[in-house]
Amino acid sequence: MRKKTYAVAALFAAAALTLSACGSGDDSNKPIADVSAEAGSGKAATVLDQPFEKPDLVLTDTNGKEYDLRAQTKGKPTLIYFGYTHCPDVCPLTMNNLAVAKKQLPKAQQDKLRVVFVTTDPGRDTPSALGKWLKGIDSDFVGLTGDFATIQAGARTMGISIEPTSKDKNGKLVSVHGTQVIAFSPKTDGGYVLYGENATVDDYTKDLPKIINGENP
Repeated sequence: MRKKTYAVAALFAAAALTLSACGSGDDSNKPIADVSAEAGSGKAATVLDQPFEKPDLVLTDTNGKEYDLRAQTKGKPTLIYFGYTHCPDVCPLTMNNLAVAKKQLPKAQQDKLRVVFVTTDPGRDTPSALGKWLKGIDSDFVGLTGDFATIQAGARTMGISIEPTSKDKNGKLVSVHGTQVIAFSPKTDGGYVLYGENATVDDYTKDLPKIINGENP
């Protein structure tokens, strides 16, 4: 599998371009989706030469309990994605791809892996709403919500841009967010691999065993 290595400064510039404006999910209208070119387009894994530090985020999980991201995932292979439950396309596709790939792993490896979904739309994504949505994908996935400014700041530390949910000219609620999945090593807790929205089930299926061991995919 081909990979590219990027300096952090270059990655921040590229990651900022990867924005998806998603509609409200109303099936009666065509979803709003405008995704620009991204780092490593056409290639699943981008291995970073300078890994990201795991965000210092303390949010609320789907049970309404405080969840300290660093403490809860320390020493565990972790995938983090920022999105929202009303997204009609990119978010559910990405999370379902991860869920399908995870199920291909041996049970012992499944138990080690942490997949964390952080909402970019906390106004609508309550703990119960997140829990219901994730239950239909993988009940073991972690869903987090909280103060938008806190979430936005945490995403920014990894070069992921998100904007407050707003209405477009037609009155539809839209959320603009980066579409990267960041993989964190169980050895260093650093975010060392980036995936764009074009990563497939097969890509994740091939790479997850290595990520679980803290190896480069």
